[in-house]
Amino acid sequence: MVERAKRPTLLLEKKRYTYRDYLSFPDDGYTYQIIDGEVFMAPAPSPYHQRISRNIEFILWRFVSERGLGEVLDAPCDVVLSEENVVQPDLLFISRERLSIIGEASVNGPPDLVVEIISPSTETLDREVKRRLYERFGVKEYWVVDPERREIEIWLLREGRFELYGRFGPGQTLTSPVLKGLEFEVGEVF
Repeated sequence: MVERAKRPTLLLEKKRYTYRDYLSFPDDGYTYQIIDGEVFMAPAPSPYHQRISRNIEFILWRFVSERGLGEVLDAPCDVVLSEENVVQPDLLFISRERLSIIGEASVNGPPDLVVEIISPSTETLDREVKRRLYERFGVKEYWVVDPERREIEIWLLREGRFELYGRFGPGQTLTSPVLKGLEFEVGEVF
């Protein structure tokens, strides 16, 4: 498994970027995201990253669709949290009660659950910057998937703050507080 070593690049051409600026960014194979008006650019994910994403998406999609719980979407999918905060999570879940936040071109508000799969180029962004962002905008559950350690951390929003709900590795069964009843062996993902 070879990950690209390139770090996300912070673009500094302008002081503050907005969703309107974001819509004019080139379609060049890079992932662009705006966090607090700053633009972050990262290379496309590796095939291993994409296999992990597919495996998690299938597990989530099957669980959610069989129960009519809402919608599971995958990247690239713009999530507009505010005019200066536009991200593309690897996977996201939106509950049936909140499907109205799904627009024609983007998701307009915080998903109920967000999954980010880290790589060397996105680890700090996903573990720190985006975790604080998702916490601030009220994402109820946040998964940080670590391919190297073959581990999934779940952060749960309680009283406006993320608390570590659990760390799940091979041989362990992951459970989700938001998707009650969802259980799977972590080894199925990697």
